[in-house]
Amino acid sequence: MTARSHTVEPSRLAFGAWCHASEKQIGEGDIRASYSADRIGMGQPIRKPFRYAGELWICVGTGPSGAEAYRLVHPSLYGGIARSYHDRCRDGDHARNDQAGFYDGTTVRHAGLELVMAGPAVMFVAGEEAQLSLF
Repeated sequence: MTARSHTVEPSRLAFGAWCHASEKQIGEGDIRASYSADRIGMGQPIRKPFRYAGELWICVGTGPSGAEAYRLVHPSLYGGIARSYHDRCRDGDHARNDQAGFYDGTTVRHAGLELVMAGPAVMFVAGEEAQLSLF
């Protein structure tokens, strides 16, 4: 269960729409676009992470209430034992009941770099869209 949450602009959580002409997703928010649980489970590089409060994050689940995400850190900054998803799942019951979250300590690859997912997970929820000032 995700304990902490951050409120973000709804556009960052937008689903977007598939454009058949360009064969790509249009208008998808950066948080939702970072969803990578499928890639993590297959041992593939993650999708482009999103930035929040100066740090990189990756989304592992989305729903009507928002998006669940983990912070990404360099392995030297992670305080625990970093391990692959495969190794993390060897004891699935322990991983599911970990207070720091299922993905805490899981190593991932992005742009040729190895990073570690640091828990606990955080829920990103939609707030109000920022109004740009004309003056």
